[in-house]
Amino acid sequence: MSEASAARSSGSGARGTTKDTARDTRTKLLTGALATLTEQGIAKTSARSIAATAGVNQALVFYHFGTVDDLLAAACRYGAEQRLATYRERLDAVRSLGELLAVARELNASERAGGQVAVLGQLLAGGQTQPRLAAATAAGLTLWTDEIERVLTRVLAGTPLAEFVDVTGLAKAASAAFVGLELYEGVDPSGAEQALASLDQLAALAAALEGLGPVAQRAVRSRLRRSGQRGRA
Repeated sequence: MSEASAARSSGSGARGTTKDTARDTRTKLLTGALATLTEQGIAKTSARSIAATAGVNQALVFYHFGTVDDLLAAACRYGAEQRLATYRERLDAVRSLGELLAVARELNASERAGGQVAVLGQLLAGGQTQPRLAAATAAGLTLWTDEIERVLTRVLAGTPLAEFVDVTGLAKAASAAFVGLELYEGVDPSGAEQALASLDQLAALAAALEGLGPVAQRAVRSRLRRSGQRGRA
């Protein structure tokens, strides 16, 4: 569908569409797509249902995004950016693994209450059969993973673990773990809470290592080096 025909179908001329109006419409479609995923699921998410939720003409889906898949891909990234912006100040203030886990717990509760966990579940389900949606979902998760990596790099700096931990890999593992826990919590809340408690224990252990004196820290580093050498042998 061409830009001109889409504009005619929507009942407004292309010349009368300002940049602000176009930006507002795009935002309505992005938030409408996320709301539709939450309320109706991926199977019932269509141009018609998204447009109805957004309160705009169906033709504007194609006018602004080309396809429904492209709109969902953009909505995935938009949603991640919005949520990350909300928590960036908190993440900037994190100075320990325990504080990072506390923020993660708060984030999990907020995401579940706001319906974002349901959206993620729908996107992950859709991504199994729709490659473009899978790539977009992964890109949205990468925004969080990159932020976690930045925090971990700062938190682990100067600790005995810093030279032995693949921070990039750890950030990806943490991101994947919390995605799994968020979805798992929907079917087994007590099991998810037990898993989170075990992570709290690991954070306490890391804090204990960090609190060791210089001599003890050197001993820990030496032991970790020997373990790493045996593992590579």
